[in-house]
Amino acid sequence: MLSQLREIVEQVSKVDDVHQAFDILVNQTCGAMQTECCTIYLANEDKNRLELMATQGLEFSGDKIHIQFNEGLVGLVKRTAEPLNIANASKHPSFKLFPELGEQVYHSFLGTPIIHRKKVLGVLVVQQKSTRLFNEIEESFLVTLAAQLAVIIAHAQTQGHWNLSKNQHSIVGIPSSSGVAIGEFWWDDAQPQLSEVLPASALNISQEQEWLMEAIEDARSDFSRMRKKLRGEINKETLAIFDLFTHLLNDPMLRKDLKKQIHKGDKADWALRQVVEAYSNRFARMSDVYLKERAQDIRELGQRLLYFLYNTQKEQQQLDKPVILVVRELTASILASVPKEQLLAVIALEGAANSHAAILSRALGIPAVMGLNLNLNDINGKEGIVDGYSGQVFVSPSNHLLKEYRALVDEEKDLASMVSKDLEAPAQTKDGQRIEMFLNAGLSADTNIAINQGVDGVGLYRTEISFLLQHRFPSEDEQIQQYRSVLSTYSKKRVVMRTLDVGGDKALPYLPIEEDNPFLGWRGIRFTLDHPDIFLIQIRAMMRASAEHKNLSILLPMIASAQELDDSLRLINQAYKEVSSVDSNIPMPQVGIMLEVPSMLYLLPLIADKIDFVSVGTNDLTQYLLAVDRNNSHVADVYESVHPAVIMALKHIYDTCKNLNLPVCVCGELAGDPIGSLLLVGLGYRSLSMNTSNVAKVKYLLRHSESKELQQFANNALKKAYGKDIYTMMSSHFEDKGFAGFIRAGKK
Repeated sequence: MLSQLREIVEQVSKVDDVHQAFDILVNQTCGAMQTECCTIYLANEDKNRLELMATQGLEFSGDKIHIQFNEGLVGLVKRTAEPLNIANASKHPSFKLFPELGEQVYHSFLGTPIIHRKKVLGVLVVQQKSTRLFNEIEESFLVTLAAQLAVIIAHAQTQGHWNLSKNQHSIVGIPSSSGVAIGEFWWDDAQPQLSEVLPASALNISQEQEWLMEAIEDARSDFSRMRKKLRGEINKETLAIFDLFTHLLNDPMLRKDLKKQIHKGDKADWALRQVVEAYSNRFARMSDVYLKERAQDIRELGQRLLYFLYNTQKEQQQLDKPVILVVRELTASILASVPKEQLLAVIALEGAANSHAAILSRALGIPAVMGLNLNLNDINGKEGIVDGYSGQVFVSPSNHLLKEYRALVDEEKDLASMVSKDLEAPAQTKDGQRIEMFLNAGLSADTNIAINQGVDGVGLYRTEISFLLQHRFPSEDEQIQQYRSVLSTYSKKRVVMRTLDVGGDKALPYLPIEEDNPFLGWRGIRFTLDHPDIFLIQIRAMMRASAEHKNLSILLPMIASAQELDDSLRLINQAYKEVSSVDSNIPMPQVGIMLEVPSMLYLLPLIADKIDFVSVGTNDLTQYLLAVDRNNSHVADVYESVHPAVIMALKHIYDTCKNLNLPVCVCGELAGDPIGSLLLVGLGYRSLSMNTSNVAKVKYLLRHSESKELQQFANNALKKAYGKDIYTMMSSHFEDKGFAGFIRAGKK
C-alpha cells in the first residue's frame, strides 16, 4: 500500500484549496483501502466539538455536522488521542448513532487522531458495511495518512487562511475587542504613514522646528476636540485616554528630542519618525504584554503629529452606510474621527489587544481584530464578517455562514445587555460570597476607566511605566506627582504599587542591560537592591504621595529569598524614618510580596510574619513552574495557564496563606480570564485583580455561580493530569450554564 499512500499524498499536495484536498483524500482513501466510507472531522476547540469537513460514503449536504468531544466513537478517538479499531461499532459502549449521516449501514470502524505537535487537530475515520477488524497494515496506512494530513492542516492554519466553514476564505488575527459584526469593508487610504517617511535633510532648521511645534499644538487641540465629541457616548473616565496623549505631547523630553534631531539637519517628518521609533522600540522589546503594547500608543501619537505636519486635515469623508473600517494600525484618533453609528467593526494590519485603541473599542462596544495578514486592496468594498472573539475575519462569506453569524449578532446584543446590569454593585457569588475586584494598571487613564465599574481599588500599579518613558530616572518630585494622581483617584480605596520592576528584557533606555537569559537574570527586586539609591527615592516618593489619603500598599516584585525580603524591608524602614521625620502624618504603608518565583511557595511560612499581604503573579509563576518562555514561538504551546501543576501551586499558596492568616490576591492574567476566575474562586481566593476590560464579564459570571459548585470544579481540576481536560471540563460547564458567549461568539 506504500505506492498508493505516496500517490494520495502527491495528489493532495498539488491542490492549493485545502477543502478540495480533503475531498481528494477521502475519495482516494476509500479506493486504496477498499472501504465504502472515509470521513475527516476537525476539532473546533472554541466550541468543544468535532465538525465534519469531508466524506465519501456518509450523507453530507454541506451543512455543518457537529459531534461533541464527549460523544460517540469519533469523540473517543479525539479524547484518547489513540487509534480505535472495532469490528462492530454499535456494540461499543461509546457508540452513538447519528441518523442524519446515514451511518447505520456501516459496522466496522477504524478511526485515528490527526495530531500535530502533540495537539489533536481532528479525526480521520474509515468505515465498512461488513463486520471485521481492520488489519495491522490498514491501520498503519491510516495512521500514516493522518500524519500527512496533520501537516496540511497545520500549514493552512499558520498561513492565516483557514476556518472550519467549507469554501470560506478567512484571515485570523488578534482578537482585541469582543463582538460580532457583518457588513462591507471600507479602507481610507488617504492617511500619511509614518513608516513610509524617508530620510531627508532640512533646508531651514528653524522653519522645520516651527512646523513641528505647530503640529504638536494642532494635535493637542484635536485630542481635546475628540474628547468633547465622544462625551456622552462613553463614560467620562474612558475619555481619559485622550488626556494621556495630551500628557505625552506636553512632555518636555519629547520636544527636546524632536528639536535635537532637527538640529542634526533632519527634516521635521524624518526627525519625528526617528524619535517615535526610538521611543516605541523600547516598549516593543519587552516581554511583558502590557508594557509591550504601550509601543502602539507612542506610534499613534507620532502618526497624529505627522497628519498635522503634512497639513492634510480635511473634511471627514461622509459614509452613506455603516462599515467595517479597515486600517493599517488602529488608533484612538481614528475611532474618534468616525461617528460611532457608522462603525460596525474595525480590523487592522497592526496593533495589540491591550492598546488604548483596543480599550476604547471595548468601551464603545465595537468589535476589533488586529495583526491581520491581508492585502487592503483585495477586501475593500467586499462583504465580510468580523469575529472579535476568535480573531477570524471572513471575506465574501456564504449565505449559510451569514445566516449563522446573524444569529450570533442577535445573541451578542442580549449578552451585552446582561453584562452591563448592576455593574457598579460589588462582586459576589450567587450564594453571597463577596469577591474583591481590583484593577491592574500602569497609566492614570487605566485607573480612570475602571471607576464606574465598581472596583475595590488598584491591585497592581506598574510604576515602571514612567521610568521607561524617559531618558533619565524620574526625580522624587516627578514620581510624587505621578503616584499622588493615582492615589487621589482612589482616595477611599486601596492602591497597591509595585516597586520598579525593570531589568533583563525591560531594560531602561538610559541603563541598558544585556544578558544571555534575562528572565532569570538581573531584574525586579534584584536590580533595585543593587541600586538602593533608586529604591529609596521611589519608596520616599510613594510614602510622601500617600500623606493625604493614606491608601498606599507597597508590593515587592521577584522576591526569591528571605534575604532579599530583609534587605528590602530595611530600606523601606529607612525611607519611612526619613519622610516621617519631616511629616509625621505620613503612615507606614503595608508591604507585601509578589509571589511569582516558585521558591517562595516553600519559604512563605518562614517569612509570613514580615509581610502584610501576598499578590500572586500567575504569568511569571506559570513560566517558571513550566520552564517555558511563552514569548518563544517554539515552546509557546507548552505554556498552559490551567496546567495541573499551576492549579496545584495556586491551591498550595491559598491554603498556606489561609493558615497563616495572610491576605492574598491573584493579579495575573488568569484572574481576568472567565474560566480562570471561576477556578480561582473555587480554589478559595476571594480577591482578584485584572485589566479593566475583564471586570464586567467576571462580575456577571460570579453573580451567576454558586461558590460550592465552583469549589467542586476546582477539586475536580486538582485530580486531573492534563490541562486540556481541565479546560474541557470548564468549557462544558460554560456551555451548560449558558456562559459560552464569554469564551466564544454566541450564547448557544
